[in-house]
Amino acid sequence: MEKQYSGFSGYLFLFLELAILVAAVLGFFSGWIIPAVVLVVLFIFLAIGFTVVDPNQSCVMVLFGAYKGTIKSNGFYWVNPFFVRKKISLRARNFDSETIKVNDKLGNPIMIGLVLVWKVQDTFKAAFGVDEFEHFVVVQSEAALRKLAGIYPYDNIEDEKAKLTLRESTEEVNDQLEAEIKERLDMAGIQVIEARINHIAYAQEIAQAMLKRQQATAIVAARFKIVEGAVSMVEMALDELSKKKIVELDEEKKATMVSNLMVVLCGDKDATPVVNTGTLY
Repeated sequence: MEKQYSGFSGYLFLFLELAILVAAVLGFFSGWIIPAVVLVVLFIFLAIGFTVVDPNQSCVMVLFGAYKGTIKSNGFYWVNPFFVRKKISLRARNFDSETIKVNDKLGNPIMIGLVLVWKVQDTFKAAFGVDEFEHFVVVQSEAALRKLAGIYPYDNIEDEKAKLTLRESTEEVNDQLEAEIKERLDMAGIQVIEARINHIAYAQEIAQAMLKRQQATAIVAARFKIVEGAVSMVEMALDELSKKKIVELDEEKKATMVSNLMVVLCGDKDATPVVNTGTLY
C-alpha cells in the first residue's frame, strides 16, 4: 500500500553541511586532526541524503528491505542516507504498439495495433508489485488486444448477425479494450488514461481476396437496389399508359416492353436506341 513520506528540508541540511565543512577546515588549521577527520566523514555521510524530486516525479524510499514511503511533492529534500531511493516518473506516457498479426472471431488473420496513454498511479505497486512495470505494460496491453480481436469478427460480411465488429463498432470495441487493459494493469498500479485501436486491416495473404469479396458484396447490393428501382419504374410506366389510354397493350406487348425497359434501366452501359419506321412487329 502506497504511503506518503515527507523528507527534511534540503536547504536546512545544506546550511548544516556548510557549517560542518567550515568547522572541519578550521580544525585542520588548528591542529585538531581527529575531530576534523570526523567532521569530514560526517559531511560526506550527510551529503548522501540529499535528493531532488522534479515535478511529476516520485521517489520511493526503502530502508534495509522495508518500504518507508514515497515522496511525490517536487522539491529539494534530505532523507536518511541509508535509504535506497528509486525514482519513478508520474508523467503520462504514450505507448504505440507495433502492428501484430492475430485471428479474429472467424479465424481470419488480421493486422491490428493500439495506442495507449498511461501513467503510474500507485508507486508501491509499480515498484514492488511487478518486475519492470514498463515492460509489463507493453506485454499486457498486447495480450489484451489479442484477446479482444478473438472476440469479434473483422466485419459482418461472413457473420451478418454480428452486432459488433472490429472495423465498424469503434467506440464499443475501444471501451472494452480500455476496460480489459485497466483490469490487467491494476496490479502494477498503472492508470489507463486512454486506449484505442489505431490500425486494423486484413493480413497481406488474404487482403486481396477479401477486397474482391467486399467489392462483390457492394456490387450485389447496388444491383439489388437498381433492380428494385427498375421494377418500380416499369410498374409506374405501365400504370400511367393504362390510365391515360395512350396505347393498348396486350400481355405479349407488355412483356416485350417490360423486357426492353429492364434492359435499359439495369444495363451497365447506355442503351443504343433503334428507330422502327414500320409496325411493332
